[in-house]
Amino acid sequence: MYIEVVVGLPIDKTFTYSVPKELEQDIEIGKRILVPFGRQQRGKPLRGYIVDILSNSISPAYKTKDILKILDPEPVLTSEMLKLTQWLATYYLCPWGEVIESALPPGVNLKPRKETPPPYQNIRHSSYPLKLTQEQTKSLEVITPYIKSHQFKVFLLHGITGSGKTEVYLQAISEGLKAGRGAIVLVPEIALTPQTVQRFKSRFGEIIAVLHSKLSRKERLFQWRRIHEGEAKIIIGARSAVFAPLKNLGLIVIDEEHETSYKQYDAAPRYQARDVAIMRAKFNNAVTILGSATPSLETFYNTSIDKSVYLNLSYRIDHKPLAQVEIVDMKEEYKMGNYGIFSHKLKQEIDDRLKRQEQVIIFLNRRGFATFIQCRDCGTTIKCPNCEITLTYHFQDKMLKCHYCQFQKTAPEVCPKCQGTQIKYSGTGTQKVENELQKLFPRARISRMDLDTTKKRGSHENILSSFQSQGDILVGTQMIAKGLDFPNITLVGVISADVGLNLPDFRASERIFALLTQVAGRAGRGQVPGLVIIQTYNPDNAAIQFAKTQDYHSFYSNEITFRKELNYPPFAHLANIIIKGKEEEHTIKLARTIGAHLRMINKDKTSLILGPAPCPLPKIKQEYRWQILLKGSPKSLQELLKSISTQISIPKDLKVSLDIDPVGLL
Repeated sequence: MYIEVVVGLPIDKTFTYSVPKELEQDIEIGKRILVPFGRQQRGKPLRGYIVDILSNSISPAYKTKDILKILDPEPVLTSEMLKLTQWLATYYLCPWGEVIESALPPGVNLKPRKETPPPYQNIRHSSYPLKLTQEQTKSLEVITPYIKSHQFKVFLLHGITGSGKTEVYLQAISEGLKAGRGAIVLVPEIALTPQTVQRFKSRFGEIIAVLHSKLSRKERLFQWRRIHEGEAKIIIGARSAVFAPLKNLGLIVIDEEHETSYKQYDAAPRYQARDVAIMRAKFNNAVTILGSATPSLETFYNTSIDKSVYLNLSYRIDHKPLAQVEIVDMKEEYKMGNYGIFSHKLKQEIDDRLKRQEQVIIFLNRRGFATFIQCRDCGTTIKCPNCEITLTYHFQDKMLKCHYCQFQKTAPEVCPKCQGTQIKYSGTGTQKVENELQKLFPRARISRMDLDTTKKRGSHENILSSFQSQGDILVGTQMIAKGLDFPNITLVGVISADVGLNLPDFRASERIFALLTQVAGRAGRGQVPGLVIIQTYNPDNAAIQFAKTQDYHSFYSNEITFRKELNYPPFAHLANIIIKGKEEEHTIKLARTIGAHLRMINKDKTSLILGPAPCPLPKIKQEYRWQILLKGSPKSLQELLKSISTQISIPKDLKVSLDIDPVGLL
């Protein structure tokens, strides 16, 4: 007996192994095995995955090695999951074995499991289906027949903030359960998981499983086993939960589908979970619901070309009004002598809310105390020695830190270049905002939620729980901008709305519009109408003006024209080639070699090749970075990219990474 095996190495091929007679009866596709790997006859033992069993009539023309051991009593990969990972490997140009390794939790085993208390146990089982609005009912009437009849279909559920998208998810899942089919629910931020789990568990009880990176290894394995053994029917988690080993899949929900966190960008495979979810649903004849108040342009465009069905929730539950949005021009505040973080209007409104015992969110799109420190005498800013970016000042421990390579050093009292003592703290960070609020409102109970305060396990849940029950002001970064549903929040203040507007990225306006619209949606979800104050130095910017009225359709019409003129998604696909190396000269040389090669084989001009050029962040972690951006159809891009690995020799001191459908170009 011979089998085809893939291994978790950067090798884009399968290997044929022979099976000893005593192991033949236990061979199944999807099981893990130990195989000898290397030039020696026995080689170094390596874990592999059985992806095919060859016909007994097929005998390789070369000598094969025997497998050493079968590791699993039953397959860890279903035929459906093998099909999905193979598609993913082909589309994202990543070795199949590496894709499989990323789809399985580390240390997975199928031995009898010991009971481990799963997280999120403090759940009240008291929630019942709510009375639906007319729009919710209509949406479910369209979705449900596809779930019951096992038909693949993609729906965009475009609902303004507070319009009841989650209730549509819950009732669609309920219909799937009645038909014996399970569901996967993806959320963009781990911070949203506890709140989502609480709502789903209160409806469905203990058939919920949770998968995300903040769980301990033991907890992740426990949850994975519950799913694999059929104990859990509904899976809630972040990006990687799309690979949950759920059988009889009937529905995948991608909440806040526009979020860039669904894209894996820091390691291969650099997949987009939204697109993987759609393919998985297709392979299972299942339904996909993409939910958002601010759909990505690609997703909304797909409804216009009949790739998906458009469903709209245009008003809030109980017809509660959207929060009123006011824009404050910080240039005018500066002219009036206000050099602080908060405008007069925002300070006044915070004070009013505290007196009325209502809650406030202050949103800032960055963390730390100040963006950077600068010498007023000579203008020197202190940069990371490994990366071409300024270090961020953290007030609590008086440290300068790099948020890319984790380098840190004590903040200097004198300029390292001119020895001047006039050190200026420029920019605004969450710690600085928190400190200023404490000075202005000393009796206020203030919580801060950013990457620095949520490092410990359970910190997301603890901060939100504490704020909900007894907090006055919550200061935070993007993780508080969406999904949170606290009825007592009546004021949202946005500090420095301009951050990110001028980045060299064609999606910059889309991100700002989505972020401002989403954070505005946190206000006024209870009985008291909400107010949002956006502080900006660019009050006339189109994205900010459209966010003020939360007018997605006008924003889309304006933005899609720009995309079409410049042939950006959704009118073309992108691929970004990043060349990295510690020697700048070698990095540039390889980038130019690859650029020349691509232009030579792109004779029919089916793709557009831009670059090579330095990345906007040209040096990170002591590596120089150059990029080549490709525009074209998926097929034309695949042909170009495949030729790099087959026709160009990559020196050992350099790295070349491929990002298919990148969401950011920094």
